[in-house]
Amino acid sequence: MKNWFLAAATIAALAAPVFAQDATVYDFDGSFDDATFAVEGTIVGRGLVIDYVSHTGEMLARTGADVGSDVKIFDAADIFLFCSAVLSRKMMEADRGNIAHCPYSIFVTDVDGTVQIGYRNFPEGPMQEVQQLLDSIVQEAAGL
Repeated sequence: MKNWFLAAATIAALAAPVFAQDATVYDFDGSFDDATFAVEGTIVGRGLVIDYVSHTGEMLARTGADVGSDVKIFDAADIFLFCSAVLSRKMMEADRGNIAHCPYSIFVTDVDGTVQIGYRNFPEGPMQEVQQLLDSIVQEAAGL
C-alpha cells in the first residue's frame, strides 16, 4: 500500500504545475523538438496564428561571450508569440492597459534533458480568461 501511495503521489507531482517567479511551468515527457511541435500544433489547432517564434536559447548561447559570460542557461529555449482576436479585444475593452500583456506567449525550455512548457501568469481580473486559455494550450501540448 505504501508503494502504491508513493507512486500515486509521484505521478500527481509530475502532472502538477510548478509556479516560478510569475510563471506556470509543466514538465514535458519527450524531447525539446517534440515539445515545440506539440505547442505549435496546439496553438494552430485552436485557430490561432503564431506571430513569431523567438529562439531565445540560441540567442543567449550566441551572445554569451559578447557580454562576458560563459554560463550556459538553456540547452534550448523557444518562445511562441500569438494573439486571440476575440480575447484580446475583450481584454482591452475591459481595460485598455491590458495591451501590455499582448501578444501572449508560451515558452519551451530544455535544461539538461528536462523539457518544460510554460507561460507567464497574468494579474487577477479579466486577464485570467487569457491565462486559462494558455493553461489549456500548455496542458494539451504536454499531454496532461
